[in-house]
Amino acid sequence: MAKTRHLLGISGGKDSAALAIYLNDKYPQFDFEYYFCDTGKELDETYQLINNLESYLGKSIKKLENPDIDSTGDNPFDFYYKSFRGYLPSPQARWCTALMKLKPFENFVNGDDAVSYVGIRGDEEREGYISKEANIQSIFPFRKNIWSSDVMTKVFQPENFEMVIDYFQSYYSGNDLDKLVDIFNEPISFDKNHKNEAEKILKRKANSSLDLGIARFNRGVFDFLKTTKYPLAKEIDYVLLENEDVLVRDDIFRILRESGVGVPEYYEKVEFEVDGQKGEYARSRSGCYFCFFQQKIEWVWLYEQHPDLFKKAMAYESEDDLFTWIPNETLKELIQPERIKQIKLGHINRTNKTKTKSSPYLLDILEGTERDGCNTCFL
Repeated sequence: MAKTRHLLGISGGKDSAALAIYLNDKYPQFDFEYYFCDTGKELDETYQLINNLESYLGKSIKKLENPDIDSTGDNPFDFYYKSFRGYLPSPQARWCTALMKLKPFENFVNGDDAVSYVGIRGDEEREGYISKEANIQSIFPFRKNIWSSDVMTKVFQPENFEMVIDYFQSYYSGNDLDKLVDIFNEPISFDKNHKNEAEKILKRKANSSLDLGIARFNRGVFDFLKTTKYPLAKEIDYVLLENEDVLVRDDIFRILRESGVGVPEYYEKVEFEVDGQKGEYARSRSGCYFCFFQQKIEWVWLYEQHPDLFKKAMAYESEDDLFTWIPNETLKELIQPERIKQIKLGHINRTNKTKTKSSPYLLDILEGTERDGCNTCFL
């Protein structure tokens, strides 16, 4: 029987880097395979982070390549950009995600049973990347609930109730077992017409069950998985079942700094002044420097901190075809002095309204867009 592979993608972002460090230090028994999907349009800080990580981990991070692209002399983005005849990727047409991230990853897995470790934090509400391939299972070590939503759907399927509860009886008894049964008995419909409501109920069921004890809930789920075709069904035991750590943004920055790997410079806030008012900006994400999920203040950051890259981003736009990175606004229009002033003042006002004394990170202000976008790019 082929061995299950344990894979961890390095995006160049803070969360995936911290996850690699955390798991390496806490669970040295894992034989992780680290990989990086290079679009050819990353910031220099991304490559520096990867070099630092390789030194810390004592292991190489495999760059996933496409031989068909390599033979053309183009980098991945330019190859596909030409293939789409200048049609830029967008939230509605994320060909960049599909072709430069997911396709290379699934080719790398090559049909093997694999567990993919994803750095969604305990203070985030979003769900991470879940492959449609049955041989790839996602695990989220930073969260209270390490299991993906597809696993939770199977666990809480009403038709699986008797079988699942039978497994859980090995870990629950008395009042706790009664409480667990009540949680499972809460009505839920997985009809596609009630998707949003089902997601809310599913999350509530999972959280309520975990409140009765994280480790024993995990053990019950793990026993149930033995009846499925998930990659972890092959494992005799799994050390993360006992892990009750929940890591948030402050923990991520601490891990990066204490390890010596360091925080990518683009996360560090930079001061600016406009109309006598002082503000700060930074970048909220890893990934391509021209990512269309950026806030407009981040585009201004790119223009002022990396003018050469901003100029290259402008060159991809076509005003005649309405192919622009930002809907209804070209980068040429965005960098007009009055427009930059307007964007900066708006950012200062939003920051003053939402900034809290509990966190020193500007990223807390930018987190709205940090949670948007491609989960495989920005972890």
